[in-house]
This record gives sequence, C-alpha cells and structure tokens, in this order.
Amino acid sequence: MTPGALGEVLGLPPIPRGTWAGEALYVSPAALRRGEDPEETAGRLRALPGITAVRVRPGGFLEIVVAVPGELVTEIGADAPAATGGITGAAGITGTGEGGVAGAGGSPWEDLPRTWANPGFVVRYAHARAVAVQRWAAELGVGGDFRPELLEGRRDRAVLRLLAEVHGRRVSRDPGWAAYAEQLALAYHDAFEGAPALPSGDEEPSELHAARVRLARAVRDVLAEALAALGETAPDRL
Repeated sequence: MTPGALGEVLGLPPIPRGTWAGEALYVSPAALRRGEDPEETAGRLRALPGITAVRVRPGGFLEIVVAVPGELVTEIGADAPAATGGITGAAGITGTGEGGVAGAGGSPWEDLPRTWANPGFVVRYAHARAVAVQRWAAELGVGGDFRPELLEGRRDRAVLRLLAEVHGRRVSRDPGWAAYAEQLALAYHDAFEGAPALPSGDEEPSELHAARVRLARAVRDVLAEALAALGETAPDRL
C-alpha cells in the first residue's frame, strides 16, 4: 500500500509520522473531514491489502500502518503508473550538467563552499551520488525484479519515511522544499555509506542491492524535483 493509493481511498494524502524504525505509520483526518464515523472508515481500511493495522485516535484521527513501506518507490519516477494517482516524479527534470548549481529561480543556497557545512552542497551531492549509483549498478550487473519488502533496514526505512512526504508536500501551500531536500539528502548520504546499494570486492550482486538501487533512483527523482522547484538544475556530477 502506497501513499498515493491511500490518498485515493482517503480523499487526501496521508501524513507519515514517527521514524518508521518500527512501523510505517501514516495519520489521516479523512474521516473527520468527510463527516464519517472514524470506526467505519477504519474498518474499510483494514480490509485493504497491504495494511497491517488501523487505529482510531482520540478525536477521530486514523493511524494507518502499512506492511511494506518500500512499495512507495514504485510511484516515484518516470515509470510510475499514472492511473494509481501515484507520484509521477521528476521525469525530464534531472540535469545532465557536471556540477550544475544555483539557478536564477531564487535558490536558498550558495555554490561555495562545497563542504558538508553548506546544505546546498549536501543536497546536490546526494543527487549526484544517486545518479552515480544508477550508472555503477549497470556496470556491475545489479538488476532483477524489485522486491520492496527487502528495504527493511534502519537506514533504508529512514529514507522511505522522508520519501513518503512527497505527495503531501506537492499539494501543500507551503511545501518547504529546501528544508525537505536537506533532510532527504542527509538520510540518503547515511544510507549510501551504511546500507550500500552496490556490491564491493568479490561480493555478488543481490536482490537487496537491486532494491537499494531502485530506492536511490527514487531519491534522485525527488531531489531533482525539489531542486527544480528551487530554481536549480540538479547536477549529475560535482
């Protein structure tokens, strides 16, 4: 169950909550906004595939736990199925320049210094890393069917938790792209270094590697979209 699919059922995007280290949790006021009995709405949701639990909070808010949080990456990117109401991603936005930086659209970040102290560098470098993963994965023969249930590690889930916000931010009057891109970039850097998408040494490519490559592609697309919204061309290299 993805946030796009949940949004279609609820009538508005669900809101991810918590760290997702233990459970992939969304919160929704949909029943209240529709004037429905929250328990009845919860009952309908519990019958849907991919939902582990639905709890009714005091006040009528719904807490929705999904079984496989990694499924959400299937609705991010150029190949996302439009009919599901999923996120279409940043097709056509990703830059091809080697080190494209702040554009004329009011980016909040400077180009220099290109160090971890500069959040703009952190975001651009995360995009460049995610692009490089796609290139290196092809060279190393990482591939196969995407198995979203394998994205269960702490670092993978931290990235998924942030990706789950994209749908809601798109429809928000104040999406806060800059702060969001910085958070996603930091989480991805941690995953890149601590939960690698590529085999090392004599290690054989695995299904987990393939799943993480797909996760990196989702990060690439979302960061490209955020950078475009901030007036920048997302760099493929730095």
